[in-house]
Amino acid sequence: MALQSKLVVYAAIAAMLALMGAIIWYASLDNPELEQVEIQLTDVEVISVNKVENTAKLTVTYLVKNPSEKTFTVSLIGYQLYADGELLGSGQYSTADIAMPGRAIFNTGAEIPLKNTFELNKSEVNNEIYQAILDGNISTFRAEGVITTESAWSVIEKEFDSST
Repeated sequence: MALQSKLVVYAAIAAMLALMGAIIWYASLDNPELEQVEIQLTDVEVISVNKVENTAKLTVTYLVKNPSEKTFTVSLIGYQLYADGELLGSGQYSTADIAMPGRAIFNTGAEIPLKNTFELNKSEVNNEIYQAILDGNISTFRAEGVITTESAWSVIEKEFDSST
């Protein structure tokens, strides 16, 4: 192979690497705006109780806000739920299996409540806390976790900690 042919191959490889780098750089331009997402735990409500299996289903509601100029969707909210400081367990709101056009769109200034069902097992928590939840005698619920937002080009994960 001639020296000129080798130079053309090396130039093509270098051009491809430069193009890939430019695409990654362009995609990262959305990150600062995506990181402005705000999430707040607004409500935890008992929706059903199964006395045979000693479980309760709770609806956990988050208010997600977009203060930035970039439109995005939320694909995942993974969280640990606490009641009066006691860990109840882990939960997850996920739309990862739904294509981006089918998800809730957060345009500039949008505030959308996202609800998730959390299953609480009596055997996994303190009996007093379990009964207080059923009776509505919890003063504070707290959630901490990670929210994943996506734009057409970028995905970010942001940690949060919020209380009712």
